[in-house]
Parts: sequence; structure tokens; C-alpha cells
Amino acid sequence: MKKSILVTLSLVVVSFSFAQKGHKTEIPAPVKTAFAKQFPQAKGVKWEKEDGNFEAEFDLNKVEQSAVFDAQGNLVETEMEIKASDVPKAAMDYAKTHYPGKKIKEMARITDAKGVVSYELEIDGKDLMFDKAGNFATEKKETEDKKDND
Repeated sequence: MKKSILVTLSLVVVSFSFAQKGHKTEIPAPVKTAFAKQFPQAKGVKWEKEDGNFEAEFDLNKVEQSAVFDAQGNLVETEMEIKASDVPKAAMDYAKTHYPGKKIKEMARITDAKGVVSYELEIDGKDLMFDKAGNFATEKKETEDKKDND
């Protein structure tokens, strides 16, 4: 009798844990509406929850992009993958000097809701942030803890 109770309890716990892994982020209707209005041609949209906001990753005109919205559907920022030739020279020089021999994994131009542009270079598991002129601003460790698709 004790064995069957233990087995049943174990099955319930295992079933519950699998159900939690399959949970998807609920995207508020205002966020989906705002995204569809601003990016009607977006393809392959994947949603993630990021620091209380909602990030849509997508392709637009064969360019990887993302857009972050708050829960009310207000655009927080957009990010567009770019080529090395689109990165300010000062940022590229900083990367070469401080990370010699390291490959830049990704490069992006970020535009916030006020139109302020900054640049991000992913190198050696870190995101290096630069202002519009290419001056170094911050460095943060790259994290991959938010992958929830809608």
C-alpha cells in the first residue's frame, strides 16, 4: 500500500513538473495589438518576457530584429542586427583593444522610445554597450534565461 501511494505521488509530481516546463508566456492584448500595428510584415515572431516587459524577436526584410513593449503596449526599444561596417569606429576599436583575438558574435543598433541610438556588441559571453558615437558605456554578462514562445 505504501509503495502504491509513493508511486502515485511521484507520478503526480513528475506530471506537474512537465506541465510547468510547457508553460508559455501570456502576452497582453495591448502588446500584441501594438506590435501588429508597428510591424505588420514581421515573420517568425517569438515572444519572451524580459524584466516585466515583452520582447518580440522577428525577421523583417530578411533582417533579425526585436521590439520591447511594456504591458500597456508602449514601445520601449527596438533592436536591429547590423554589420560591422554599421558600428561606429570607436566601438570597434574598443572591442579590438579590450578583447584582442575575440570574435564579435552579434552586433546591433538599439533605438529607445525617445529615439536615442546605442550599439551593442556581443563578445566572449558579454554584451558591450556603446553610445551613438561609439563611446563605451557598460558591460554585462549575456544571459539566456528568458526563452518563452507564444
